[in-house]
Amino acid sequence: MSADVDLTRLSLLLNELRLPAIKQCWSRLAERSDKEGWPAIRLLMALAEHEIAERARRRIERHLAEAKLLAGKTLENFDFNAVPMLSKAQISALCAGDAWLRNGSNLILVGPPGTGKSHLSSAIGLSLIEQGWKVLFARTSELVQRLQVARRELALEAAIHRLERFDLVILDDFAYVTKDQAETSVLFELISARYERRSLLITANQPFGDWNKVFPDPAMTLAAVDRLVHHATILELNVESYRRRSALQNKRKGLGRPAHFATPKNVGVPREEADQ
Repeated sequence: MSADVDLTRLSLLLNELRLPAIKQCWSRLAERSDKEGWPAIRLLMALAEHEIAERARRRIERHLAEAKLLAGKTLENFDFNAVPMLSKAQISALCAGDAWLRNGSNLILVGPPGTGKSHLSSAIGLSLIEQGWKVLFARTSELVQRLQVARRELALEAAIHRLERFDLVILDDFAYVTKDQAETSVLFELISARYERRSLLITANQPFGDWNKVFPDPAMTLAAVDRLVHHATILELNVESYRRRSALQNKRKGLGRPAHFATPKNVGVPREEADQ
């Protein structure tokens, strides 16, 4: 390494160019380059690749923190054998996200409680984040409550607009029992705002025929279902609950209480490697 290099100025230049990963690793790679006689283009390529990889890693961590996915729920630990009607190849295709997310299409998972709908939806969300998409996971009741607060503050339109930055909003436990017209109206406005523009992933315990429990107005029920199923992929998980079996297995193994939200550590997102 040349002794003529002004290390302080180099550090300032890398800061100015917003290249923090190169700033961290350049000396190690430059030393290796000197020892192994790399041509300049190889060193430049190594530095650029490292910066790109670090930007991708930081982006995934940032998007994962925003997403509020369920902790530890991945496709790798989803029991496809317990839900034989699901095609693993179809789920893998959905995890790419390119076609349906670009078209603003929806994905609907319907089935009894305990059949893995929340696990699968969160795992799909994680896969999409790894592909560069932005995802938000929310319990439907909690998101509706936040939208109601925004409506009371005359800020509902702005709140719904902020959700547009997410390519996919996952509404977990959609068909919760309610007769509150204020709740159902903000939910309907969210569905209408994202229709054919941004995608929704819905998990619901009840079949469509029972959604009058969500939307007490029959006309609103029909309009909501129409918007959700248009351009939608519908997956039915009609199996007995294996949540109870998993809970019993965890109890026997003495496992502790799981984390609430997904983090890079509990969903296997690679961390930055330490400099050698």
